[in-house]
This record gives sequence, C-alpha cells and structure tokens, in this order.
Amino acid sequence: MPLSIKETILIIAVAAICTFATRLFPFALFPGKKEVPKFVHYLGEILPVAIIGVLIVYCLRDFTKGDINSIIPQIIAVTATAAIHIWKRNTLLSIAVGTIGYMLLIHFVFV
Repeated sequence: MPLSIKETILIIAVAAICTFATRLFPFALFPGKKEVPKFVHYLGEILPVAIIGVLIVYCLRDFTKGDINSIIPQIIAVTATAAIHIWKRNTLLSIAVGTIGYMLLIHFVFV
C-alpha cells in the first residue's frame, strides 16, 4: 500500500530530526573549549579500525558456503580495495572502487 503525502513528509521530518540530533549531540556534550576526555579520543582512534573489521567479516561471511562464483569476486574486490587504499590513502575512493568493482564482477563476469 503506497504512503500518503502526509506520511511521507512525516517520515522525512523524523529522519531529518534524528540526523540533526545525532550531529548536535557531541557539541552539546562538549561545548566551547571544553576538553574531550581521553577515553573519547581513544574511541575515536580505535573504533574506525574495529568497524572496518566487522564490515570485512560481514561481507565475507559467505565463504563457508564454498560457491566459487561468490568467493572469487569477493577476494578480487577486497584485494582491489586494499590496494587502492594502500596506494592512495583515500577511504572514500577505496570503498567506491571495491563496491563498484564487486558489483560489476557479480553482474557481468561471475553470473
């Protein structure tokens, strides 16, 4: 059943408010020149690496199924992502190359 215009606007408004609130929260928690605690700095250093690790495990979870048509494109995409990141040190470029490469492989090469 399609959504009405009012429901659509309400959904967009709630998403916008939630997004704005999550962006505002750190500034409300640490106003002005207040020093950020060491623990928060530690989380800022360690969490990106941990999140990438979780994403790698999630993306490669199908390895146990043993289907060669799903394993090879994943290996190629992970290798391309790592190579681009080591070469350019640009996270956005690395993710884009890996994602686009993987999608092209599974749709046109390993059909």
